[in-house]
Order: sequence, then C-alpha cells, then structure tokens
Amino acid sequence: MTTGAITPKLVSLAWPLVAGNLLQTFYNLADMFWVGRVGPKAVAAVSLMFPTAWMFVSVAMGLTAASVALVSQHVGAGDDRKADNVVAQITMLTVAVALALSAFGYVFRHPLLDLVGAQGQVYAFSLQYIEVLFVSIPFTFLFFVFRAVLRGAGDTRTAMWLMMLSAGVNVVLDPFFILGWWEFPAWGVRGAAVATLISRVLAAVIGVALLVKGDWGVQLRLADLRPDWPVLKQLVDVGYPGTIDGLARSFAAVAMAALVARFGPIPTAAYGVGLRLMSVSWTVSGAVGQATATGVGQNLGADTPDRAAEVTWKATGGTLAVLFGAGALMVAFPDEAMRVFIADPAVVAAGVDFLRIIAPFLAFFGGLMVVQGGFRGAGDTRTAMALSFLSRWVLRIPAALVLAYSWSISAFGVPLAGWAWGVEGLWWAWSFSAVGSFVVGAAWFSLGRWREGVVEKEPTATPGD
Repeated sequence: MTTGAITPKLVSLAWPLVAGNLLQTFYNLADMFWVGRVGPKAVAAVSLMFPTAWMFVSVAMGLTAASVALVSQHVGAGDDRKADNVVAQITMLTVAVALALSAFGYVFRHPLLDLVGAQGQVYAFSLQYIEVLFVSIPFTFLFFVFRAVLRGAGDTRTAMWLMMLSAGVNVVLDPFFILGWWEFPAWGVRGAAVATLISRVLAAVIGVALLVKGDWGVQLRLADLRPDWPVLKQLVDVGYPGTIDGLARSFAAVAMAALVARFGPIPTAAYGVGLRLMSVSWTVSGAVGQATATGVGQNLGADTPDRAAEVTWKATGGTLAVLFGAGALMVAFPDEAMRVFIADPAVVAAGVDFLRIIAPFLAFFGGLMVVQGGFRGAGDTRTAMALSFLSRWVLRIPAALVLAYSWSISAFGVPLAGWAWGVEGLWWAWSFSAVGSFVVGAAWFSLGRWREGVVEKEPTATPGD
C-alpha cells in the first residue's frame, strides 16, 4: 500500500474482507436455520446469547486493532523482524486474555443468564449453548488475531479462504449435531455450539500453523514467545480503547432496542428487518475501513503521511458514493426491500417509514466507519473510540429520548420537553447521529494529529553522518 495507484490496491484489500464478513453472516444464519428446527424456545435461547457472547468477543476488537496498527506500521517501515515480534507478543497476550475470559464466563454462567433474563426452558437451552461457547473463546480470539496480523501485512485473502473453510465445516456439521442425522446424537442447541467449537478450533489451528510457517508476510517465531514488556504495554495501550469501543456499542444497541420495544411488536419487527438491510452497508464499509487501516498504517511506517491521508479520503469518497446509491434504491423501493424478509402488511408499512427516514443518510454511517479505520491504522484508537461514543451516546440516544417521547422537566431553571414524534423520532435520531458524527470525524481527521503513528523508527542517515 506504500506505492502505486491507491484505488486498485484498496479494492484488492477490501473485497476479501467483504467476502469474509458475508461468510460470517452466512455462518450465523445457518446456525439459526437449523436451531429453528428444534423449536421457538431454542431460537430464543440462541438469540438471547448473541449480545452476551458479543460482550466477550468485543475484547478481541481491541487486540485486533492493536495488531493491525503495529504490524502494518512495522511492515511499512521495512522492519519485518519487529513485525514478527509483535505477532508473537499479541499471540501470547491473546491466549492469556482469552483463557481468563473463558474461565470467568464459565464460572459465572448462571448469574450471567439470570442477568439477561433467561427463564424456564429458554434458560436450560441458553446454558447448554453458552457452556460450549465459553470453551471456544480462546480459539475464536486466536483466529481474530491471525486475520488481523495478516491484514496488517497486506494479505486479506488467506484469512478469507480459511474463513470459508471454517464456515463450510460449521454448516455441514450443524444438522448432524443439532438434529441427530445419521448415527449422531440429537444435541439440539448444544449441537449448534459444538459445531461452532469444532469449526473455530480448526480455523485457529490452521491459522497458527500458517503463521509459524511464515510464508504470508509475517511469521510467528517460537523463539519470540517470551514476554517483551515494552511491546506488550504498547499493545495494551493501543488496544484497550477498541475494547471499550466494542462494549459501548453493545450496550448502545441494547439501549436502542429497548427504546424501540416501548412502541410495541410491529415497530420492533420493522426495526429488526431494517437493521438487516442496513447491515449490508456495514459489511461493505466495515471492510473498506479495515483496508484503510492497513493502508494508513503501512504508509505511516514508510514516512508517507500524505499518502496515508489520501488512502483515507479516497476510501471514504468511494464508500460514500456506493452507499448513496444503495440508499437511493432503498428510498425508491422500500416496500420491495422489506418484503424480502417479511410479508406482514403492518410490519412492511412500519419498515417503509424506517427506510424513508434512514436510507438517505445511509452513506454517513459507512463514511464514519472508514474514517475510524484511518484512525485505527494510525494507532489512534482513542479517537476512533471517542467517535463511537459521540455517535451513540452523545448524539443518538439523547436525540431519541428528545424526539420520540413526551416528557417535561426543568433543569437549572430551564424548561425541557420531549417532542413526542413517536417511533419516527427514533429513526430521525439515527439519521441525525450519522450525519453529526461523520462531520466531526472527517473534520477531526483533517487536523492530521494522527500522522506520527505509534511505532518508533530508526533515524535516517544523511551524507556526512
């Protein structure tokens, strides 16, 4: 990413990431499809465990952000040996953190289920699922880091093929373990978790083996598997804002869903379908943001910050153009878009209102994700975290409370009141937060305070030294 035309290289980096994200979506849909054959309570259990599992997985977001920032900047600086050392340190840190989280989750699995409100048969199914899922955490984290370090080195295709293998194994095993095909026992919900565990163990083992072999840009050297405390400290310093970011996003999603649920099942169903449609844009913009992080990191390592900025602006511009087009299609054909997922007339009508308010601003959601990728590639994960907080907790949630509900209070002698727009006020809050946070993010990035990077470089010799 440090030489040549930027746009083709961005596309080359981004499309395997898009494919990998789509594979992950397919992975989740396959689990839900087969679990649905067990019964609605089994589906409820798996659905209930998703945000719980996400809270644990969000810790890995910080590890991957730190991996990409440090590896890409060392690779860009031409110091592959330091990049390899980062791979060893992040592997040790990942195993330690994952084992601690896995043990914590397993020990406190019953209080966690009580906390999320699981009851009766749903509680029993949830317990069967989450017990196995906690065992899979170390393997999940290892695969995340494998993808991240290869991405930092500029290779996004190897992880895509491995993701395809893992998803394929999961999809094939699901009916055997869940429904008891052939000679296998019908484990139901536990079977879904076991299939996931096997597929993740396979991906993690192959990923580590590929890193040890070292033919893909970076190498896991066994001799480096001893603590390098300055590097470990740097990884934690760069990574912890990403973890906080992930947790904040999880809690914001739960809070927004609770606000929507107050208006009843029809708007809630429309909201769920609308989010699925929006997730297509997040798949694209998230992948472009990840590719942007690699481009920014490598160019900062190569001491070409202007080119790093150019990578971000071109990626942002391309994403805005694509998503403005996607948003226009949703505005033009909202009824048809909703009916892909559901046929209920009341839900479709509520979903049409959702799309007509949010779709014109779809591009700004994606644009912010790309700009955040630029910050993460520079190692400025605190700013990326701050932008997530701004979007969700400073703009979206307060705006939702003001626009959607009827209330009045007096604060410091100033009368305040909600506007009572109903559920449409929630949709406008989403749109307002998207535009506001994107404008702030783009302006913040243009200040250029991210240009120093996070890795120290050797001084360049000049004639006469």
